[in-house]
Formats: sequence, structure tokens, C-alpha cells
Amino acid sequence: MHAQFGEVYSESWARDYVIAELGSRTVVQALADGEPAKKVWQAVCVTVDVDPKLR
Repeated sequence: MHAQFGEVYSESWARDYVIAELGSRTVVQALADGEPAKKVWQAVCVTVDVDPKLR
């Protein structure tokens, strides 16, 4: 996430942005609930236009 959003913004985005693919949870909530990091990252990639090199 740091490579896509930058260090500071990625932390804010992960904490505040609700993603439908994660059951209307944020990245932080999904990870805290035990979702695998790979699944969470894939949801981020679907939600925003992540550089293909980072997928």
C-alpha cells in the first residue's frame, strides 16, 4: 500500500476507506478480523486503479 498511496496516505486510507468487497469494512478492520492479507490486497486492487506492477 505504501508503494501505491505513499506512506502517510496509505495508513489513513487503510483506516478510513470502506471497501464493499471486504464486506463493507476497511482494510484495517478486515485484517483485524483475520482476512488474509492477499485477499485484502486484491480487494484494494479492484477498488482503485493499482499499478499492475504492484498487483
